[in-house]
Amino acid sequence: MNRVCLPIVKSLCIALLAIVSVAHASEEKKVVKADAAKGEALYNTGDATRNITACIACHGAAGNSSIAENPKLAGQHGAYIHKQLVSFKSGERKNAIMAPIAKGMTEEDIQNLIAYLAKAKPTPGAAKNKDTVELGKKIFRGGIAEKNVPACAACHSANGAGMPAQFPRLAGQHQAYTTAQLMSFRADTRKNEQMSKIVKRMSDEEIQAVSDYVAGLK
Repeated sequence: MNRVCLPIVKSLCIALLAIVSVAHASEEKKVVKADAAKGEALYNTGDATRNITACIACHGAAGNSSIAENPKLAGQHGAYIHKQLVSFKSGERKNAIMAPIAKGMTEEDIQNLIAYLAKAKPTPGAAKNKDTVELGKKIFRGGIAEKNVPACAACHSANGAGMPAQFPRLAGQHQAYTTAQLMSFRADTRKNEQMSKIVKRMSDEEIQAVSDYVAGLK
């Protein structure tokens, strides 16, 4: 091979390598195609062979939990559900019940569940304590200036709908569950630096008032 051909061959090799690299990257970025029907089946029956308990047992029909300590999933943003399941799976978020279930799930399972829950209509909740609902409303909408507590609505929106891929939906969530999570942030047993700093400035009464107020949001 003469010297004139060498640069041409070298260029061809580089071009081929680039094509292979692009193809490989495309394979890695392939998104799992979600199947809502499979998600519904997994949600309602689980998979005993992989230690996946039926979600319906704790989170209710179509994600509308009737157990105050367990969150409603209907209407929740898919990105948020995904993040929590991955966190349970990795151990970043501690929960004796959810950790083994999440560990049995594949990425396809998670996407299927999200597709199913995306179709579920959340049932409305209601504020129960008329004596503190105004306090909860005030904190949620305007924060507590003297304690440097920002308005919850700034991240979770005025109607509690949250922001997809950023902040979860709170509207209609059980008071007991919301209170428990805020207390966990305050105690650092659930890790979230932003929430931890905020909740540590709040009293038990303020936490419970906000939890009760968001339960009535629609």
